[in-house]
Amino acid sequence: MKEKKRVYEALVDGAMEGLTGEALYDFVKMRCPKATSKKIVRASLLALTDPHLKDRNILDVIYALAIKHRLDDGVLDDGDEDDSAEPAPFSHALSQDISRPS
Repeated sequence: MKEKKRVYEALVDGAMEGLTGEALYDFVKMRCPKATSKKIVRASLLALTDPHLKDRNILDVIYALAIKHRLDDGVLDDGDEDDSAEPAPFSHALSQDISRPS
């Protein structure tokens, strides 16, 4: 939790300084070198649920960063040990070729 809080603080500080996108991501990585994309996404979600953060621009910047890095392929494979090794039940069905009658 301590690491997530540091990443959260770096995210908010960078966004308050006017950083966006990759500049914000680089700022967070500079302040928290051990932060993975997954941890940055989780800290972003923590920031988005913080009732004290009310500045729409800051929330928009953090949201955009979370979405961009959540969709990265590497987020799912960054070595965090708290996820199960099994895929979600619906992901298997989506990967199968489902033929629809014409």
